Amino acid sequence: MKSKVDVVVIGSGIGGLCCGALCARSSRDVLVLEAHAQPGGAAHGFKRDGYHFESGPSLWSGLGAWPSSNPLKQVLCALDQPLPVVSYRNWDVLLPEGAIRVGVGAHDFETIVGQLRGAKAVEEWRNFGSILQPIAAAAAALPLLSLRPGAEVIPQMWSRGGQLLPHLASMRHLSGAFGPLVQRHLKDPFLCHWVDLLCFLISGMPMADTNAAAMATLFGEWFQPEAALDYPVGGSAAVADALVQGLQRHGGHLRCNARVTGLLLDGDRTVGVALSNGEEIHADAVVSNADIWSTLDLLPEGAALQWRHQRAATPACRSFLHLHLGFDASGLEDLPIHTVWVGDWERGIDAERNALVFSIPSVLDPTMAPEGHHVLHGYSPANEPWEPWGDLVRGSDSYVAFKRQRCEVFWNVLEQRIPDIRDRTTVVMEGSPLSHRRFLNAHNGSYGPALSAAKGLFPGVTTPLTGLWLCGASAFPGIGIPPVAASGAMAAHAILGREAQNSLLKELGL
Repeated sequence: MKSKVDVVVIGSGIGGLCCGALCARSSRDVLVLEAHAQPGGAAHGFKRDGYHFESGPSLWSGLGAWPSSNPLKQVLCALDQPLPVVSYRNWDVLLPEGAIRVGVGAHDFETIVGQLRGAKAVEEWRNFGSILQPIAAAAAALPLLSLRPGAEVIPQMWSRGGQLLPHLASMRHLSGAFGPLVQRHLKDPFLCHWVDLLCFLISGMPMADTNAAAMATLFGEWFQPEAALDYPVGGSAAVADALVQGLQRHGGHLRCNARVTGLLLDGDRTVGVALSNGEEIHADAVVSNADIWSTLDLLPEGAALQWRHQRAATPACRSFLHLHLGFDASGLEDLPIHTVWVGDWERGIDAERNALVFSIPSVLDPTMAPEGHHVLHGYSPANEPWEPWGDLVRGSDSYVAFKRQRCEVFWNVLEQRIPDIRDRTTVVMEGSPLSHRRFLNAHNGSYGPALSAAKGLFPGVTTPLTGLWLCGASAFPGIGIPPVAASGAMAAHAILGREAQNSLLKELGL
């Protein structure tokens, strides 16, 4: 069976949905193909025994107010697609220094720094904030959605003329890694560790490898006087649903349970995709939202050999452990929506099972759990090695025992706050790198490419094959929700052309 559309998108992660929806908005006939039963990629959810579990991101910002520097919010506005959020200001951290409730915003964090490290550290942090302010302003003056695929950044900067002139002196800090900037201006060990933690939560890598522009933007958002975090009502699945609605309302289509097994080529031109059911779908443009290793596996033998060899050597971030719980909430009135735990700063922030993130979204959105109960997602952020898992078989006795052993760290940390958590639970699901690979089609369960910003930017959305584009965590600007949304928009810009991009930017006021 054969069919024809204008644009095929492989994968319905946030990047693929942003790309597909923007193309549909410009009247292209778009089909998004998803191998699994539901859209969203890492930002998906599922239901079990009345609980609404989510497996993806926990920390969201820049979704509740407009204007916003978050590319996802910008795409949603372009689609005229609402996304209800609940804003909040506090999250908890369990650090070697102790248990701390952190408020988003400069003043609250300065108070904590003063209590822990004294006035000298507070002054150092303030100076660091003042240094970052113009760099964050420079990043805001060059929105990611304004960048053109395949074009050099410097000429694009000049094309924005007067908007960038006040920021030229700070522009040099936007390329490269954040680490050198931190090391020049922060000496207090706690402050350095704190920034390293934030970098790792955002990029899956320490500050020495995390992109400076991304972190300057984050600090610019989080340390505003009225800064807040945003929780999407309905969880991460609600974000995917909003993008699907935007796609469909503009005439695009989503097909789940549709696994792509290969790319169709005519010489060096990509002309469509082949599905596992034998179907062929031809298209003028194909966009892969799969990770780079899975994308390379779709290429016919002998195609783009030099590019294939180069990109196959891409190093991968580590994988994840997951814990999903449904539990009795009685007597637990002061639980935070988020808790981040770090075991030992000296081991390194990326050491295995040394950092964990816990999210209890039902604290803000009671519809996520049955009455009187909470739902929890815990995960080890890109610090679980693949190697001990690679030869195990899901469901085997050895696999189950090893998974229980590795996930014990979650329970040990939770018991610091809820001593009887094991007795309270009604639903328990533990996940491994094999689970992560199974449900996300992720190479070795990886978070994505481990490409250091110190060695250059992520590869762009272009490929050596005409008609094939990339988006998602394997393409510029990289890992995290704002970057993958931006990469989806860039792939759409590549397909739709400069005039459509300029029209979009004008409508959004960017």
